Amino acid sequence: MFVKPLDNEAEILAEIARGDKLAFEILFRNYHKYVLAFSRKITRSDDLAKEIVQDVFLKIWLGREKLKALETFGAYLNTMVRHHCFNALRQLSQKVKSNEVFRLKVSKSSESTAQELDYREAEQILNQAVETLSPQQRMVYILCHQQGMKYEEAAIKMGISPQTVHAYMKDALKKIRAHFKKHAMEYTVFILSLFRS
Repeated sequence: MFVKPLDNEAEILAEIARGDKLAFEILFRNYHKYVLAFSRKITRSDDLAKEIVQDVFLKIWLGREKLKALETFGAYLNTMVRHHCFNALRQLSQKVKSNEVFRLKVSKSSESTAQELDYREAEQILNQAVETLSPQQRMVYILCHQQGMKYEEAAIKMGISPQTVHAYMKDALKKIRAHFKKHAMEYTVFILSLFRS
């Protein structure tokens, strides 16, 4: 599968590495359909593919400082998508082996409702989701996502280990994603709303 790189991709990546959210949105809009199609081809699941899109682009944003050192973003993206897909399939296989019920559904009515939500509503839902986080998760989310701190910097500020910061961020994003699903928010709007805060 192939997607045409952005004409000024090196500049876009450099801007993202400096924390430019508009540049990230440009990158997302250029590549998200490709990531979705590639993930769907590997996993054969629409819902799993959508979750992988979320995870991949959130990981790109959180690790944005690496982007300025990349020679080929396409190869980096391919590797990341494959890694997330195989991890997701491995986790799914483990759940099946342990006789856990794992069934993902997409409701057309939910998608229809999601399309009616604009970014103002998305921001409102995001703020509500952040309020549901524990104090530690909320602090990590604010420091690392909204203020752009590295895990190590947030760890020093909070007096905890970088591993604990990572765990808090992972749980926070999981809760936020669940909150958006509860409100029938379509995944593209969900991701872009995160980078408008």
